[in-house]
Amino acid sequence: MTVSSGLTRVPGVLLGHASMGDTGVSAVVARETAGMLAAVDVRGGGPGTRETDLLAPHNTVQRVHAIILAGGSAFGLAAADGAMSELERRGRGFPVFGENAPGPRVPIVPAAVIFDLVVGSPGHRPTAADGAAAVAAAFAGQNAEQEPASGSVGAGCGATAGVLRGGFGQAARDVCGHVVAAGVVANPVGSVVDPETGLLYGDGARPAVNLAEFARLDYPKPQLNTTIGVVATDAPLPLAQLQRLAMAGHDGIARAVRPAHLPLDGDTLFAVSTAGEVGAGVGVEKLAALSAAAAEAVEAAIVDAVVSARPGYGVPTWSELTH
Repeated sequence: MTVSSGLTRVPGVLLGHASMGDTGVSAVVARETAGMLAAVDVRGGGPGTRETDLLAPHNTVQRVHAIILAGGSAFGLAAADGAMSELERRGRGFPVFGENAPGPRVPIVPAAVIFDLVVGSPGHRPTAADGAAAVAAAFAGQNAEQEPASGSVGAGCGATAGVLRGGFGQAARDVCGHVVAAGVVANPVGSVVDPETGLLYGDGARPAVNLAEFARLDYPKPQLNTTIGVVATDAPLPLAQLQRLAMAGHDGIARAVRPAHLPLDGDTLFAVSTAGEVGAGVGVEKLAALSAAAAEAVEAAIVDAVVSARPGYGVPTWSELTH
């Protein structure tokens, strides 16, 4: 298994951000008109989500055209409305009367939100216009040489990780001839730093925080946080195996955040495949390797989010405490 770059390393995945200072939207968009096969796994006790029931294997629609990650708590789900409008404008969506028949197309856009209302203004929330802007940014950047940024961008703008600033993070792994990548908004109730050592739970090789300064932090830790994200792959996984990838991704949250999956967390991970036809899927050994890569990518993406966060809004950053 080798390490590559970020979410857009997966062929067919586009990523765009709408950054609003203290909140924002991140859009994971299918490059192809047909969309991406998708599954979801919700582990937190306080999720804020949209269209997750649609992704159950026994339901009719199996492909999505984008996934929206947003700030603003439940208010931020409005961003998915704008994402749908922008996708419809581009001719994307589920063909209601058949692929070659005239009639409406309905873009399928599941969404999840974080609670970030304690950072900046609680009345400043993503709207439909911001969701549309994030999707437009994804299409505008599909030929760009540089990947979208990590840290205090998009849905990660107002994220907090315990008493530190969180953010949007990315990581990818190359395994078994495929790519498994994660884009995660790290906004957990739990801590990403071991208070005994000052090291990040997700990457102990990085510099430790100054424990004396860390112990003195008096920023009020929110009690309604959540970690949300997307695991993407180009491996040909049917829904049941894709569901396993989403489930395994939560192990990455549990490694990088302690404690995780609390009653007031809304921890939610989507998993998407851009492989097109998937057939019977992959063998058990290969699925195990892909699942392990999903957990590693999510863990690394959380670390990327935290170490890339920029100072602001009176919330300290990991980088400030390690210099």
